Amino acid sequence: TDKVRMNPPAGDPALVKPAGPTDPEVGVLAVQTADGQPWAVLANYSLHYVGGLPPETLSADYFGEFARKMGSLLGMKEDSGFVGIMSNGTSGDINNINFFEPRVSLPPFEKIQLVASEVARATKSAYDRIIFHDWVPLKAVEREISLGVRRPPKAELEKAKARLAQAGDGPYTDRSLIYARETVKLDDFPDQLLAKLQAFRIGELGIGAAPTETFVETGLAIKKRSPFKPTFIIELANGYNGYLPTAEQHALGGYETWRARSSYLAVDAERKVRQTVLELLEKSLE
Repeated sequence: TDKVRMNPPAGDPALVKPAGPTDPEVGVLAVQTADGQPWAVLANYSLHYVGGLPPETLSADYFGEFARKMGSLLGMKEDSGFVGIMSNGTSGDINNINFFEPRVSLPPFEKIQLVASEVARATKSAYDRIIFHDWVPLKAVEREISLGVRRPPKAELEKAKARLAQAGDGPYTDRSLIYARETVKLDDFPDQLLAKLQAFRIGELGIGAAPTETFVETGLAIKKRSPFKPTFIIELANGYNGYLPTAEQHALGGYETWRARSSYLAVDAERKVRQTVLELLEKSLE
């Protein structure tokens, strides 16, 4: 039985506590031109996209709005060539909703504007305190590691196939059918697959990168043990290998742990990814 539920009913008296921590830091890397003009800002924040869109709408969410607001806060014109970038921090298990309070309905795009504005202001505050250098040591290292796949046992596979055969062709809206289809799809996956991990040194800044929806506590653990202060982690980098719950979160259950193409890595994958990113950060000091 799951002890964790993603996006539960707001204000439900059965709620006990959040299943994991938050990371309030905004990581910032800024580059100026030789004459001291803003050229680019890369920010990193541990928050899932916020949504709140009209139906059938494509959006860059608060990431895109942050880029626009950052240029404006720095006084850059649209044709200046300035580039603002917001990257995914370790946000596989965090969004911006307080489920202990009733949900408040907002107009479309309103939450995107609110989040982008707050993160952009925090980034501008950090930018104003940055000491720029005309030279810093640079290093990039990467490694591919083998991670196990939670392929379905034969009995579950046969049960899923029978369930789908009885239901007929999709699309499916019933959760049991959706995950039966995922069980069949995962049978095509290998027992092991390769994931590319990276670390970058830019002066005193360390950046890690992983192709997973990494949980907040993993990012915090890496930051704590990293040889670089500050450090931030970019998730969903160089590929997509699904959610990366910790072993403890696997035991608690919840959507992010349910075996599917969105969450198929072995239970020990988080430990391997975390340890490898830390090793790469150490190596980037050499």
